Amino acid sequence: MSHANTETKINGHVAPGFEGVRDVFAAQFESGKEVGASFAIYKDGDYLVDLWAGHADKAKTKAWARDTLPNVWSTTKAVTALCFALLVERGQLSYDDKVVKYWPEFGAHGKDQLTIGQVLSHQAGLSTLREPISTEDLYDSEGLAARMAAAEPLWEPGTRSGYHAITFAYPAAELVRRITGKTLGQFFREEIAEPWKIDFHIGLPESEEGRVAEMLAAVNASALDPTNMTDLQKLTFSNPAPSETLPNERAWRAAEIGSANGRGSASALAKLFGNVAKGGTAEGVSLFSAKSLDALTKEQILNEDLVLGLPGSWGAGVLRNLGGLLYGPNEPSYGHSGWGGSFAMSDPVAGIGISYVMNQMGPDLAADPRAMALLGASYEALG
Repeated sequence: MSHANTETKINGHVAPGFEGVRDVFAAQFESGKEVGASFAIYKDGDYLVDLWAGHADKAKTKAWARDTLPNVWSTTKAVTALCFALLVERGQLSYDDKVVKYWPEFGAHGKDQLTIGQVLSHQAGLSTLREPISTEDLYDSEGLAARMAAAEPLWEPGTRSGYHAITFAYPAAELVRRITGKTLGQFFREEIAEPWKIDFHIGLPESEEGRVAEMLAAVNASALDPTNMTDLQKLTFSNPAPSETLPNERAWRAAEIGSANGRGSASALAKLFGNVAKGGTAEGVSLFSAKSLDALTKEQILNEDLVLGLPGSWGAGVLRNLGGLLYGPNEPSYGHSGWGGSFAMSDPVAGIGISYVMNQMGPDLAADPRAMALLGASYEALG
């Protein structure tokens, strides 16, 4: 036994019957798969599971707290998608609206027929650009959005999905800005996070820096093996190519990147998606109704994704739980997963939100084995 296996203290609580979830969570620390992590299940205004453990830094000097803030990468996309669902709820846009209705310049090079729903489901043909996208470019939301508007798509828009791993954020933020006058991070904070008391951030205020988790690169090589990639996959994942540890820089955290730089705890994300699972009213504030949530989760496209190389069913910015493969056994569930392991999901059948976040990244874009083990134990307990 190496000293790495000294027992990790598991903090938080589980409801009776959910002890198996705590056992799986603990086992993943004992086997050395985790440095710091949190996992939560939220239902009806309460936590069935609310666990956290480990360390927020590589040196293991800083304990992971309930409100520690790791970078959740693409799990952020599900939160961005909720911002659009709220605009649909308020009648400020429809997913069937053409993007050019709000942003005429976006119509260049045959993109004039694209709908907002198609853009949010990765059909714009802009998973990358033909010219380089630098790290600094990622911090200039309006500038990169303008370049995407002017760009020639890499495939015929509206015909196939091709996962916009990073670039998803920029047309989304530009639409929110043009329709509301607010930045995406500001809109989320003022319209969703504050009324519902959700501790999640797209663009981290300086005041919250003390709660940041240091992100740690995957121990095993990335699942993104360039030798088996198509040209489009290679181009998308290399331009831009943020490193796993880029979130450890303040410039990244300060930016608002609605595809990749959200920060929050599992308890915050489980609460957000649990509120949505129960119909969209919480803290005495009704934000969503069946109308907007049905529109959010309605299938925009089902195909083999050109960038992921996997079959997938996309809603308007969320992954639908096709065949119960990603987010538990209930098909109406939906959510998003992030590079390295995190996820957040809403299960309207069980009326729950579930989330897992961590700082030790794994090599996968989705279906991280730690996440899947926790989900399996959760649904076993839910019966």
